[in-house]
Amino acid sequence: MPEGTSPQCWLKPTLSALLTLALGAPLLQTPAGAESSDPSWPGFRGPNGIPVSDNERLPLHWSTTTNVEWQVDVPGLGWSSPIIAESKVFVVTAVSSVASTKKAELGTDFSNDYIAELREEGLPIEEVIDRHNDRYVEFPDETELEYLLIAFSLHKGRELWRRTLYSGRPPGGRHAKNSFASETPVTDGETIFVHIGNLGLWAFSLDGEPQWRKSLDAFDVYMSFGTGGSPALTDNYVVLLNDNQEHPFIAAYSKDDGREVWRSARQTVPASKPIRTSWSSPYVWENEERTEIVALGPFTVVSYDTEGRELWRMSNHSGLPVPTPFAYDGNLFVISGVLGDRYRPITSIRPGATGDLTLEEGATASDVVNWYDKAAGPYIPTPVPYRGSLWVVYDKGSLARYDAATGERAFRARIEESAGAFSASPWAYRGKVFAADEEGTTFVFAAGDGFEPLHSNPLDERIMATPAMVGDRLIIRTQSKLYSIREP
Repeated sequence: MPEGTSPQCWLKPTLSALLTLALGAPLLQTPAGAESSDPSWPGFRGPNGIPVSDNERLPLHWSTTTNVEWQVDVPGLGWSSPIIAESKVFVVTAVSSVASTKKAELGTDFSNDYIAELREEGLPIEEVIDRHNDRYVEFPDETELEYLLIAFSLHKGRELWRRTLYSGRPPGGRHAKNSFASETPVTDGETIFVHIGNLGLWAFSLDGEPQWRKSLDAFDVYMSFGTGGSPALTDNYVVLLNDNQEHPFIAAYSKDDGREVWRSARQTVPASKPIRTSWSSPYVWENEERTEIVALGPFTVVSYDTEGRELWRMSNHSGLPVPTPFAYDGNLFVISGVLGDRYRPITSIRPGATGDLTLEEGATASDVVNWYDKAAGPYIPTPVPYRGSLWVVYDKGSLARYDAATGERAFRARIEESAGAFSASPWAYRGKVFAADEEGTTFVFAAGDGFEPLHSNPLDERIMATPAMVGDRLIIRTQSKLYSIREP
C-alpha cells in the first residue's frame, strides 16, 4: 500500500495502490505439440525481476472473448501476482466473512481529495482522520478472513488444490486500495514460499503438501494502509523486508525449516520524518562482483550481503517507496517517485559499491553511480527494461522511454485521455510494451524510438497484479478472475 503522521504532513503524500473456484472451460483449441515443458515464472515480475519474454508466439490481442484459452473465478480479493512452476499457476487470496463497505476508487488521489474536503469544512484533524478511516480503511475488528493458496492447471485452468494458510482476524488494517493478500509468493522450482505481511511465512511442495510455517510478529504500518512487500530467494534463504513504523528490519529464513537465520535492523529515515513503512520488495542482485540483497526503504536504499551485513546505502529517494529494484545490462536500477516529494529518482548503480553513495545536491553521476535523475521515478509501477531502454509507466497515465545506459529521456507522452490510473508493472515482448490500467485495459506500444501507440485490449475488470508469461501464454489476474491468454 502507500507507497500517521503529523497533521502538517498528512495531506502531502498521495495514496499508493499496492501494491498482488469454478472449473474453467477452455475457449481455444490447444495447438498440436504445444504441451511440451513450460518455463517457470518464479516470483514477482518473473525471472530475475524483469517481466520480458523472447517468445514470438505470445499474444498481442485479447478481450474477454478473444484469444482466451481459459478463465476461472478466483474467490476473495488479492492483488498478489500469479506465479508458475511445473505447469501449475499459483495465486494467493483472502476471503472475507463479510462484504467490505470500504470501496476503492481509481487512481491515487481520491483518499487525499476526501481529506482535503473535510479540512475545508474546518474539522479538527482527529475527526478528519476518523472520517477518512471510516470510509477507506478496513480494520481487523471489521472482518474475519480465510487466506488461501490455490493451484490451477496451466494447460486447462482447472483447480488442482487449495490450502488454507490462516483463518481469523487479519494482523492489521488495510486501505481500500490495498488487499489483505498483496504479497506475491516465490518458488525455487521445488517449494513454494508464501508470505503474508505481519502474519506468517509458509512453505508448500508444488503438490500442496505443507512443509513448514513460521509465525511473524505484527507491527504497525503507516496509517494502517496494509502490507505489500513480496519475498525473495537466495540459494539458502527466504528474504523478507519489513519496513514498519515500530521496528523496521530485513531478515532471512531457512528454506529448509523456516527458522530465522539472521535479522538486521534498518534505519533509513531521518529522525524528523514520520514514515518508516515501505511496500517495495527486496531484490537479490547476482552481479559480477558478488551477490547482494537490495532493499529500498523510505528515503534510502540499502544493500546487504547474503548474511545481512550492510554493503552500501544511498539516500535522496522518495518517502513512500513502492517499486522494486532490478538489474539490467549488469547495472542496478532503483526507482521511487511519490508526486510532490523533492526526490523521485531513477538511479543506475554499478556493481562493487561500498559505503554511502548519496550524491551531492545537483550531481547526476559518480564513480559508482551511472546516472541519477531526481524527477524521473514513477510512484507505483516498476519500469520494464527492454531493448536498451527503460519503459516507465506513471500511475497517472503517461509513458516515458529512457536510455538505460545514459539516462537520456527520449519522450514522455500521455497514454490516452481515458487512461489515468496504473498500478501493475508494464511488461514487454515481440517488440511491444504493454501497460494495464486499473480498469482492466492493456495498452500496447511499439518498443521503438518514439511514442507509438498500437491498440488496446480490454478485460473490463480491475487489474492491479502484474501478469505472468510462460511459453506462449500470458496469465492475467483481474479482481475476480484468472485468464490464460493465448493465440491459436
